[in-house]
Amino acid sequence: METVVFNSLSDWHLEVQVPPPLHPLISLIHFNDMRNRENRESRRISYNFYKVSFMEKSPTIKMKYGQRYYDFNEGGLTFISPNQILINESSPEELSGMALYFHADLIARFPLGKKIKQYGFFSYSVAETLHLSSKEKGIIISIFKQIEEELRSSIDTRSDDILVSYIELLLNYSDRFYIRQFLTRKVANNDLVAKVESFLTTWFDGGQAQVNGLPTVQLLSKELHMSPDYLSDMLRAYTGQSTQQHIHNKLIEKARELLSNTLLSTAEVAYALGFEHPQSFNKLFKRKTQLSPMEFRQTFS
Repeated sequence: METVVFNSLSDWHLEVQVPPPLHPLISLIHFNDMRNRENRESRRISYNFYKVSFMEKSPTIKMKYGQRYYDFNEGGLTFISPNQILINESSPEELSGMALYFHADLIARFPLGKKIKQYGFFSYSVAETLHLSSKEKGIIISIFKQIEEELRSSIDTRSDDILVSYIELLLNYSDRFYIRQFLTRKVANNDLVAKVESFLTTWFDGGQAQVNGLPTVQLLSKELHMSPDYLSDMLRAYTGQSTQQHIHNKLIEKARELLSNTLLSTAEVAYALGFEHPQSFNKLFKRKTQLSPMEFRQTFS
C-alpha cells in the first residue's frame, strides 16, 4: 500500500485542493471545502505536523489508526501526532467537520512544546474517538472558530502567542473530556479491570511466569488489544492505578500466598514469579510491603 508523507501544510492544502494556508505553521480546513485530486485506492498517510479533527456523525467514514478503525458513528474528536500512520479509506467528500493542523515548530518556544507530550491522546496506537456531549461540542467548535478568526486577521508579533494559547485551551478541554469519557464508561471499565485481573491470575497461577518471565505492560496491552498508554489511562481513571501498579499488586498478592502457604525458599518464590534474580524480588517485595520476604514469612511462625 502506498504511503504518502506530507511535510508541510502547503503540501497538504495542495493535495486536498484548498487555498494556501494563511500561516505557514498552522491552518484550519473545513472538510466540505476539501476535494480529491484524483480517485485513489486506500493508502497510508503520514503528516509531519499535528492534526486535531472534529468529525460530525458519520457511520460510513473509514479511517484506520494503529490497529483499529476510528468510530465515527456519533462523531467526535481525533488526534494525530507527527509521523504517525493513518490509513484513509474515505474520500474528502464523505467528511463533515473541520481539522486543525499545526507544526511542532509553532509551539517549540512555548511551554506547550514540552507539555504536548503529556496529552495521552496524541500517543495512542488505537482508535479512540473523543465523543462529545452537545455542550462539549459547542465549546470545541467555538475554539476552532476563534482560531479561524485569528488566522484571518493580519499576522503580527502577537499572532503566534494567541494561536498557541488557543491550541493549549483546545487540548486542555479535550483532556478534561477524555477523563469524563473514561469515567462514564463504568461498565466497560469494570469489564476491563476484570480482564486485567483474569489475565494476571492465569499468568501467575498457570506457571507462565516461571517459564516466560514477569508480565509486562506491553504484553498485557497487546493481549487486550490496546496501546500501553491507553490501557494505563483507562485503568488510572477508573481505579487510580496504572497498569504497572496492577501487575505489581497481583505479583505481591501471589508472593504472599506462596510465602505463607508453601515451603518454597524465597529464591524459589522469586523464580516462580518470573524474576531472574531473587534480589530484585526481595527489593520489590520490601518496597511494597515494608517487610522482606523472610520477615513476612516469619510473621506466620
